[in-house]
Amino acid sequence: MKRVSVIGSGIGGLAIAVRLALKGYKVSVYESNSSPGGKAAEFSSNGYRFDKGPSLLTMPEKIDELFVLAGKSPKDYFKYTKLNESCRYFYNDGVVIKAYSEPIKFSEEILKKTNTPILKTKRYLSENEFIFKATSYLFLEKSLHKIKTYLSLKVLYSAMKIPFLNLFSTMNEVNLKRFSNPKIVQLFNRYATYNGSNPYLAPAVLNSISNLEFKKGAFFSEKGMSAIPKSIYKLALELGVKFYFNSKVESIKVNNKSIEGVVVGKDFFPSKLVVCNTDIYYVYNNLLPKDQLNNYKKDEERSSSAIIFYWGINMVFDQLQLHNILFSGDYQEEFKHISEGKTISNDPTVYINITSKKKTSDAPPNSENWFVMINVSHNKKQDWDDLILKARKDIIRKINSTLKISIEDHIVFEDTVDPRSIESETHSFKGALYGTSSNSKESAFFRHPNFSKDIKGLYFCGGSVHPGGGIPLVLSSAKIVDELISEEYEKK
Repeated sequence: MKRVSVIGSGIGGLAIAVRLALKGYKVSVYESNSSPGGKAAEFSSNGYRFDKGPSLLTMPEKIDELFVLAGKSPKDYFKYTKLNESCRYFYNDGVVIKAYSEPIKFSEEILKKTNTPILKTKRYLSENEFIFKATSYLFLEKSLHKIKTYLSLKVLYSAMKIPFLNLFSTMNEVNLKRFSNPKIVQLFNRYATYNGSNPYLAPAVLNSISNLEFKKGAFFSEKGMSAIPKSIYKLALELGVKFYFNSKVESIKVNNKSIEGVVVGKDFFPSKLVVCNTDIYYVYNNLLPKDQLNNYKKDEERSSSAIIFYWGINMVFDQLQLHNILFSGDYQEEFKHISEGKTISNDPTVYINITSKKKTSDAPPNSENWFVMINVSHNKKQDWDDLILKARKDIIRKINSTLKISIEDHIVFEDTVDPRSIESETHSFKGALYGTSSNSKESAFFRHPNFSKDIKGLYFCGGSVHPGGGIPLVLSSAKIVDELISEEYEKK
């Protein structure tokens, strides 16, 4: 049988393992941690369960696709429900906007809270839907680094729409043109953070990210976000994929510009194909021969990172939903702090995810599990211990002001993650959550390819390569690698 070595068992690694196993490959997955999942891990303490990383589920059909390909019923492995309200937004002046997943209902909410005409919001959402549909095939489903990609009618169709895709303006510039109310501008600027970027620099085409929630919908994983990798892992085992946990890959063996296999500890495992589902910087700097370093642009701007507090709260807050945003009073100033990286805004935007709102067993009775996050710079050797203490005070002050309560009196459990621990636990260079930033047209669309141009048999999937970070794009990267391997080996 044809052998494939997959490095890393994050969602991308699990997805490519399933896809290749279905084609008859003998797949071995090597994972340095003790369990699969990568960033989508979970932990429990004092009766509270927390998802460590991703918290928002969109485009679940990309997960379902893996089970359908295997002839299985997705519902036997992974269950989810559609949310009526994708997020709740709190502003410093007391205004609260409910982001309903249904466009008309959301447009009516915007009218009610900001006097913005319904037609204006609907037109904006339709514009973003048009941009998403025009770009998704080329930029999200195909390799941008193969000439063959550009020789199709679908790509030609997309190219004809370039003048209408807002490629030459920033997200903020377009949103200011579409809306006069700063609250709505801020709401839609927030979608830059979905790939760790800055709305005042990132190309406006990224406004189309909002289409995922307002047109396609946001969803809730009934057993937590960690159920995603768990379900794919179960399928992979059924397909004969072999997993080796606590097995750190020390190097990738290359001979005459072709893959020979991987070294795990002191053992060598031969294979002609290797798929890396780990940060691309880590691959070049730790796993490949040193002469390959010249092929990686290590000076590219990194995406933002995060400080996350996991709080067990001994109280229930009816004014909060599953996803909540407490907005900064000065969004542009906040992003200046993130870009410079030395300090954190005194008034940061705070994201609070509470899965116990939908899954009561995630917290003890009359309690809630709070995932509290602010966006910060990637690691630039700041004094993180000091910044974490400051951030905690600022976050608590903001929550107290918004909810009219002393939240610190209700925190009975606490754990923290920062860019340093994100880097050490997930091999994400400098703790950047999404690899490189998307603060320019080049970085937004031309991330590292899903294959090596210099080493035959070497492929890449995951959030640090094309098409980018986030669960839907990571699953797309695995599909792209599957197609590349098929074109290179199966058809021959």
